[in-house]
Amino acid sequence: MHNMKEQERKKRMRLLLKKLQELFPRARVMLRHKNTWELLVAVMLSAQCTDKKVNEVTQQLFKKYKTVRAYAQAPIKELERDIFQTGFYHTKAKHIQETAQIILKKYKGKVPSTMEELLSLPGVAHKTANIVLGNAFGIVEGIAVDTHVRRFALKFGLTQHKNTDKIEQDLMKLIPQKDWLKASYQIIEYGRNICPARKHACENHSLSKIYPLAAHTWPKTV
Repeated sequence: MHNMKEQERKKRMRLLLKKLQELFPRARVMLRHKNTWELLVAVMLSAQCTDKKVNEVTQQLFKKYKTVRAYAQAPIKELERDIFQTGFYHTKAKHIQETAQIILKKYKGKVPSTMEELLSLPGVAHKTANIVLGNAFGIVEGIAVDTHVRRFALKFGLTQHKNTDKIEQDLMKLIPQKDWLKASYQIIEYGRNICPARKHACENHSLSKIYPLAAHTWPKTV
């Protein structure tokens, strides 16, 4: 029985991925950055915040703080003010500054390139590490599960879990590894542009036609 369910999910995932590839062939990370450190900062700021808002904030932030050292040495209250609009600014400023200090001291100012090292940095969880590894180093070890990906996995019956780490494990079994990086961005685009979190009629969405139950499934976003 369990095997049959797994096979059904794999088949469904194949069809969903094919359609997502048609819809969003060029999906990629939307956070603007010029280097790996800026990408890491942008992803840390994106927690509980839209990419659009993060890009607005970092436009000024990256002009003001040009090096890892600048973040490490910034007066914390000033850094908080500079990222205030992204929300949770006390925690984010603290994590960014501590991470900058560790990177200077332990990694000679360079963002580390392994999952283990990235996860040891303050405020860096699996999602952040996956995005940085995939986009900056071409290393794909997992799937970045944000609110869009989480909602998608539940809506399309690809997982029974609510926990993002467990959802990631389920999706890794269903999606071929070569597609892990791209699939998460395609799913995010689908959530942003076609099927947002608020209730709406989605029976006619191309993916709902593959899995009609999705049109009546509204997982909580938190």
